[in-house]
This record gives sequence, structure tokens and C-alpha cells, in this order.
Amino acid sequence: MSVVALVGNPREGSRTRTVAVEAAEAVARRLGLPGVHDVIDLSALGPHLLAPGPAPGVEVALELVAEARVLVVASPTYKGTYTGLLKAFLDRLRPEALAGVVALPLLVMGDPKHALAVEVHLRPLLVELGATVPTPGLAVLESQLAVREPPLPGLESRPPALEELLGRWAERVAPQVAAALAVGHPAPA
Repeated sequence: MSVVALVGNPREGSRTRTVAVEAAEAVARRLGLPGVHDVIDLSALGPHLLAPGPAPGVEVALELVAEARVLVVASPTYKGTYTGLLKAFLDRLRPEALAGVVALPLLVMGDPKHALAVEVHLRPLLVELGATVPTPGLAVLESQLAVREPPLPGLESRPPALEELLGRWAERVAPQVAAALAVGHPAPA
């Protein structure tokens, strides 16, 4: 069963990518799955998304997303919603391309007033593409990503607030993901 992280941040090596992978790993652990199989970082595909013809890297990424069983879709918030880069990528999917996929929306934001954007903007887009989207989506504040540099001896580099947030969220959505996978979307033979 594949767990895929899709990252819509235009910056390579972003904190959004880090959070997306850690969130996907947290859910995979709670489901007893081997972890994240693929990370699709759109920062590398950006120049090809608006090209007039098909681009091989984009086509492979679209296939990986459509074939995922669990898909974490992550973006920073720009102007109160997800990035145009993520939207340009998802617009290339055919209608109902995410049927059979359990999608988990995640937004990284600078201000808590954008916390509803994950449910109001990103979730409906994933549902429109046919995904099953358990609630709640994950809203992560940039302040929860702050890491003391260098970390103190014996401490992980991951901030405790983020680890706690990811753990609580994964505990809450993992049963919904498991139910969707077992009941509505059995694994292909």
C-alpha cells in the first residue's frame, strides 16, 4: 500500500516538505504501514507545469498521486489558501483521478487566522477530484516549526510542539483512514 507526500511549496527543501513527510510517517506508523513510498516535491516540477505539452516528470508525478492509497497534500498558505503551484499541478489531474485515494490536506501558515483554509479551500479541491478526505486536515503554524539551533545534547531537532501536534492529529485521523481503506476502497489485488 503506497503512502505518498505531495508538496506544493515552490521552494526546494522547504519546511512544508519536512512537515508533510513527518505527517505522512506519523499516519503510516499508526496504520502499521511501511511509511512514505514517494515524495513529490513540486518545486522541481514548477517550470514544466505550464508548458504547452506533456512533461515526463509531471506525468510520472501525476501517476504516482493517482495510484497512491494515502496521499498527504501539503502547501504553505499564500493569500489565505494553498499555492498556485499546487493548484496548477492538481488541475492536470483528470476528473475523479483521486477516486480510491484517501487524501490528507495539510497547510503550513504564518498566522492562526488562516487555520480554516485547510478545510475551506484545500479539502473541497481534493473531494472534487474524487478523494476520500477524513477530517480534520492539518494546520501547522510556522512558530510550531521553530527549532533551536543547534539542538541541545540529547534532544531531537524536531520541535516538541510539532511532534505533539503530529501525534495528536495522526491519532485522530488514522482510524478514519483505516476505515476508508477497508470499507470504501479495498486494496487492489
